Amino acid sequence: MKKQYFGTDGIRGEVGTFPIVPDFMTRLGYAAGIVLSKNAKTGERCKVLIGKDTRVSGYLLEAALEAGFAAAGVDVMLCGPIPTPGVAYLTKALRLSAGIVISASHNPYQDNGIKFFSANGDKLDDAFELAIEAELAKPMGCVNSKELGKAFRLDDAAGRYIEFCKSTFPGELNLKGLKLVVDCANGAAYHTAPHVFHELGAEVVSIGVNPDGRNINDGCGATAPAALIAKVKAEKADLGIALDGDADRLQMVDATGRLFNGDELLYVLAKDRLERGQKLGGAVGTLMTNLAVEHAIKGLGIGFERANVGDRYVLELLKQKGWILGGEGSGHLLCLDQHSTGDGTIAALQVLAAMSQNKKSLAQLLDSVKIFPQVLLNVKFKPGYDWKADETLNKQISKVEYELKDIGRVLIRASGTEPLLRVMVETKDADLAMSSAKSIADLVPTA
Repeated sequence: MKKQYFGTDGIRGEVGTFPIVPDFMTRLGYAAGIVLSKNAKTGERCKVLIGKDTRVSGYLLEAALEAGFAAAGVDVMLCGPIPTPGVAYLTKALRLSAGIVISASHNPYQDNGIKFFSANGDKLDDAFELAIEAELAKPMGCVNSKELGKAFRLDDAAGRYIEFCKSTFPGELNLKGLKLVVDCANGAAYHTAPHVFHELGAEVVSIGVNPDGRNINDGCGATAPAALIAKVKAEKADLGIALDGDADRLQMVDATGRLFNGDELLYVLAKDRLERGQKLGGAVGTLMTNLAVEHAIKGLGIGFERANVGDRYVLELLKQKGWILGGEGSGHLLCLDQHSTGDGTIAALQVLAAMSQNKKSLAQLLDSVKIFPQVLLNVKFKPGYDWKADETLNKQISKVEYELKDIGRVLIRASGTEPLLRVMVETKDADLAMSSAKSIADLVPTA
């Protein structure tokens, strides 16, 4: 059965446009509550946690979800703005039935979305999402007054999460002597991340910590690191840390203004763990992970596997392989020995620990990794076009793949949401990468 509402990372869209509307959100809360109740132990009353980022629409969607859960007889704990991984942690720590996050991650404020976490702090699987969709197809009901759900405010949610993040940093280390610029993207980490780094000893300069409901991810955070780079240089800071709106992505900047993405940071984490004697079967990247990073990780004597783009797929493959480290260039980094989901703050702490234990800068830890230039062209094609059936295009793809077989790679993907063909070529030569990508993209019939 194909899912109608859930995508690769929950339900997401523009606020005011179906399904991101109050009526649907109330029905979604009710449907999810019914499914949770059906799967609960006999006599067990379900309780869920709802967290959100700083979008102004969060108030609206939170109230609608709360009403739906209450109608299904499910109690709700509200914790206000908190990073997505904070909801995952608290759901498990408080032994709740599920966690719900109201966020559209790195998207602009006009968008919002819903994602669910299981009682174990994992993202819910396809079977659960399909069960919710089956309930959504039925009329919404309401339990009797005696069984209605109640709502509670979890006032110390941020403090609990801050302490959890700090607990993942080695006890024998501290951040004293480091000056850090922390960019919270005017998002969910505005009142958590700066405290984590400060309480571990760092001098912290915070930016992106004045959310107004509309400025989330606006020219700041992991998707717009220019502001962080400028601030690091202006403050003569040692490092910059950029999170996105729901704080599950991480990008880092050194004192020179050099930006380090998720691919590079994944290598740093893998190398550090191996040097500390931790056994690693391998690491998981995605189809977009830079080829130089794949070579470097394999050069450490461990495996490397590619998952489809999306941290959900990285997590699925990690579980299949029994490995603990995975990530994407966008900054989703999974350290399953520390947390059940991707967490930008915790990932930053793991990188800082690697630097401290090795007494090296990020550039020094990556001096053997020469990132391949990567060219990505997005081509808008005519309606109905099937690139896989285009013989001329596929002959050119094969030709380029043959030419780059030992020095690069080609990745062709159709967008899942737009009529776009994504043509990616990476190789050691930037000019060759561009000319090769264009030789393929120019053959796509454009709209």
